[in-house]
Amino acid sequence: MEITVSEAAINWFKSEMSLKPGEGIRFFGKVYGKTQVHEGFSIGIEKGIAADPLVKETISGLIFSVDKTDEWFFADYDLAVDYNAQKEEPVYNFLAENKQ
Repeated sequence: MEITVSEAAINWFKSEMSLKPGEGIRFFGKVYGKTQVHEGFSIGIEKGIAADPLVKETISGLIFSVDKTDEWFFADYDLAVDYNAQKEEPVYNFLAENKQ
């Protein structure tokens, strides 16, 4: 699994969540909602770094991570995070995992 985050999304996280270099965002699966690949579950975010990371990416000085306990939610997918300027919020896209 890989995490990619656009520069616009990084700027949103820095601004809205008051992130400084070395701090991070943890992505997780939560009950209720919908994603392009999950019915009844949506993606959650919290300020922090996964305690037992499945994946941990440092991008523009920020750390983006997923804990191993959330592997079920991200299995077989990469996560691409972008920003929707009209809605003023991040957009999460699940992409078929690039297994090489």
